Amino acid sequence: MNVLLVEDEKRLADSICEILSAQKIHCDAVYDGADGYDYAVSGIYDVILLDIMLPHINGFDVLTMLRKNKINTPIILLTARDELSDKVKGLDCGADDYLTKPFSSDELLARIRAVSRRKGEIVLNEITYGDLILNIDSLSLSCAENSIRLGFKEFEIIKLLISNPSVIISKEDLLTKVWGYLSEAEDNNVEVYISFIRRKLAFLHSKVIITTVRKIGYHLEIRQ
Repeated sequence: MNVLLVEDEKRLADSICEILSAQKIHCDAVYDGADGYDYAVSGIYDVILLDIMLPHINGFDVLTMLRKNKINTPIILLTARDELSDKVKGLDCGADDYLTKPFSSDELLARIRAVSRRKGEIVLNEITYGDLILNIDSLSLSCAENSIRLGFKEFEIIKLLISNPSVIISKEDLLTKVWGYLSEAEDNNVEVYISFIRRKLAFLHSKVIITTVRKIGYHLEIRQ
């Protein structure tokens, strides 16, 4: 999962990123409303955590602009305000939830899980393609009686491929969705992890293969 955090209190932002990282959730943090809007419109995030009191553009305006531009990413407003009128305004502007500071890490994670489910993110324990079963809870890949544990980035890559089997996914999309918008990872990082996954598919004796479409990206196929 990729989360965008828009929060001008850098110490708090760092703490939230650490909480999410411990749960294997990638978090990009920016510190003002203008940057928050620019990152959010990329469409690569599963959830946006948006503070209200921000430099340049406040959270209400960022939220309104995003919804007007058809960005439907779930948004949780973060604020020190606890007034009913602010909560109502935030929800009317298109927020999915509202979290008042200070909050516990458990509550934050629960709210993120809740809005992710509303978006329609995969919440089943398993997803399948061909003879493969990808277990969401254990980060494992199975074929017949064989099973193998995946690294986190391997899991995210194969999940994208299995969830979109007929779509060619570019290296650029893999870099932003798996490594993150701010990452300095390059194409060769994707190539290395694709090779790791191919070896694991071979170990499982799966009929599913990762096909490279030259200069475009990757997609899954089932060998006959």
